[in-house]
Amino acid sequence: FYLLALFGATTSFVTSAMAAHLPGLLVAVGTTSIAALAASALLGPAQVASRLLEFLAARRFQFHPVLTARIATAFHPVGGIMLALIGGPAHVASLFAVLHGAGNGMITIAKGTLPLAIFGPVGYGHRQGLLSMMGRGMQAIAPYLFGLVLERQGPRTALAVSVVLSLVALGALLALRETSDG
Repeated sequence: FYLLALFGATTSFVTSAMAAHLPGLLVAVGTTSIAALAASALLGPAQVASRLLEFLAARRFQFHPVLTARIATAFHPVGGIMLALIGGPAHVASLFAVLHGAGNGMITIAKGTLPLAIFGPVGYGHRQGLLSMMGRGMQAIAPYLFGLVLERQGPRTALAVSVVLSLVALGALLALRETSDG
């Protein structure tokens, strides 16, 4: 339960921070304004495409939802490290946006399916409510805190914060068992 709560809280922070600051973050790492807006516009299509691909793959290969969540949670750190190291050429900014969007799309689904797969249907609604409490708080504070870090410490530090939080979420997922305690 606590691992899922940690996963939910950290990914909620990253998602909310990126939703509020992605174009500004990309400009801060050297992406042109037009390229930053174009890259940011790729988030929605990447979310939808990743959800569709995950749905089709899960039906065909019958894997546990924790695998999807692990893969999805790894996308942001891969893109964030790449963006921090290379900077903001349009293709790098776009790849970062697609990776973040694809991961976020699958994470949204995983937040609903993981508790069901791990704990079963009994008490699902109550458990979901409890799991989402910390995530909602992180979601609310993320735009402000991430904005402060971005403004005062710079884009590489802000990226590092989002990458580390995503890695914490991934660590929580790696500690989960893929069986139902039901």
